[in-house]
Amino acid sequence: MLDLFTIFSKGGIVLWCFHSTTQIFTPSVNSLLKSVILQERSGNNSYDHNSLTLKYKLDNEFELVFVVAYQKILQLSYVDKFLDDIHLEFRDKYKEDLQHGRHFLDYDFHQNFMSVLQQSEEWGKSQALIPKQMRSFEESSKSKKTVASMIERKGDEKENKKKAKPVEPPKKVEPVKEQPIEALTSEELILQNRAKLAQKMGSPNAKKNKTCYRKSPKQSTKEGKKPRVWDLGGNSKDLPDLDYTKDKPSEGQDINADITVSFLMVGQMVGGIKDIEVESDSEGSEVEEEVEMINLQKKPQAKTRGMFSLFKGLVGSKNLSREGMQPVLEKLKDHLIAKNVASDIAYKLCDSVAVKLEGRVLGTFESVTTLVKNTLTDALVQILSPRRRVDILRDALEAKAQGRPFVMSFCGVNGVGKSTNLAKICFWLIENKLRVLIAACDTFRAGAVEQLRTHMRHLNALHPPERHGGMQMVQLYEKGYGKDAAGIAMEAIKFAKESSFDVVLIDTAGRMQDNEPLMRALSKLIKVNDPDLVLFVGEALVGNEAVDQLVKFNQALADYSSSVNPHLIDGIVLTKFDTIDDKVGAAISMTYITGQPIVFVGTGQTYTDLKSLNAKAVVHALMK
Repeated sequence: MLDLFTIFSKGGIVLWCFHSTTQIFTPSVNSLLKSVILQERSGNNSYDHNSLTLKYKLDNEFELVFVVAYQKILQLSYVDKFLDDIHLEFRDKYKEDLQHGRHFLDYDFHQNFMSVLQQSEEWGKSQALIPKQMRSFEESSKSKKTVASMIERKGDEKENKKKAKPVEPPKKVEPVKEQPIEALTSEELILQNRAKLAQKMGSPNAKKNKTCYRKSPKQSTKEGKKPRVWDLGGNSKDLPDLDYTKDKPSEGQDINADITVSFLMVGQMVGGIKDIEVESDSEGSEVEEEVEMINLQKKPQAKTRGMFSLFKGLVGSKNLSREGMQPVLEKLKDHLIAKNVASDIAYKLCDSVAVKLEGRVLGTFESVTTLVKNTLTDALVQILSPRRRVDILRDALEAKAQGRPFVMSFCGVNGVGKSTNLAKICFWLIENKLRVLIAACDTFRAGAVEQLRTHMRHLNALHPPERHGGMQMVQLYEKGYGKDAAGIAMEAIKFAKESSFDVVLIDTAGRMQDNEPLMRALSKLIKVNDPDLVLFVGEALVGNEAVDQLVKFNQALADYSSSVNPHLIDGIVLTKFDTIDDKVGAAISMTYITGQPIVFVGTGQTYTDLKSLNAKAVVHALMK
């Protein structure tokens, strides 16, 4: 039996509702709206929340949502048929009211609902009684094959190889001209005899053997290999002209003087972090689409370079169908995958757009291409926009007012740049007058502690204690290698509280998502210390690998924590963003999987190369 059935508009107006129990379903329906419908994950019409299974159907013509809820342990085979039938029943009965937007009427729909529900339940019982019929031989693919094609013979493989590679006719071998033995030396005589033997045996090298003797001295000499000279190769003499380093030390200057030159960075990151700007080299298609809408009846006379130029002839009918959108959706999938979006995510996004647009009425001069592109653009912006506020400076000041440090933990796979981006974030925090303690919890990789110590020395040189009342703005807490990372983090947080540090940055060891012992150690560190923010550091270069990394990191934190409410990943740091041009699809993949925002974006090697994500700029580059 169904526990809940409700019909409401996408604006939030409940048109009709049915309850069979006294259970409160508001949290489940709200979770469905926030996690699925508003986050463009409506490709699958089923959603589980606590002990309930919710199935829904969208009516895009009248902007309605039909939701059914029942206990997860029940296997109700008639729910999908019931949703389709009740959808048609409600539309047919109140079509005129829905067309005029009359959403505040008292809909008398109880009898129709019970009738459709009873018919669906009887249909489900009848389907359960009917045994599953086996396929007949005529329905199988084997029946389409001939008997001769299914007989295997010994020489089939050899014959197929011969058919695949046609044998070239043998080259005609010219007879070797014999010369008088008296005119030949002993070596030349041997070569002539070899040529005769090769001719008799039918060797393909007979012609080669024939020409192996009586060569002139000029032909036998071989020229040595010469190095290839590239047009723009250059040599060591061009190094001074090609060195564009701005802060390189002059002759006789100390190498450590680059620290003093780096004082130009000071004061550049006060306040919030600037948004990233993504530029795309490919040409847009907005102008082409405007021409398409004006000249719907004209054929294009010139080739265009926009990604949607292949669909100029597609113009919407009265109601959109999935078949009518299929060519555009296929092109969209290929385009998203080419921009580094994971293939599974690209398919889910396009399916969600198809569900959202199916049944919608098109305008007179509105094309399928334009509508699908605009819908997908809005969906991508919605995905990248954070669902919750992420203001680290405000949270750090609030924690300081409570008398405790604000704790951030960094995790990720090997070589993605955790320590480097931790130093960038540390520089941003001390620029805003916050004291930072770096906990060196990477006790596996050789040189990890020394790397953090070098960053600490450079950061303290940029902000010397003399400028901050004698206080050292950055300090490193380390206990060497081979120690328990969770214990070091706990001691560092305690030391930061006693020494009045404002922020603690925990640097963890890089680990692959399939390494169970290291994933257990990371889960222990997070469970024991409970940081305020757990940031996953990932590369912008990866595509499908990003999905696997994030899913397994989140799953490991949930499985190995032995907690009812485990602390999962709170945000993402996307590194190496300056190496991908406009292939920004990894941002979509990572955000879609976790639902968590991208907090920082790394764009270079200096301390100031840290940006925040601009959702519209990323989507604009992705859709070009």
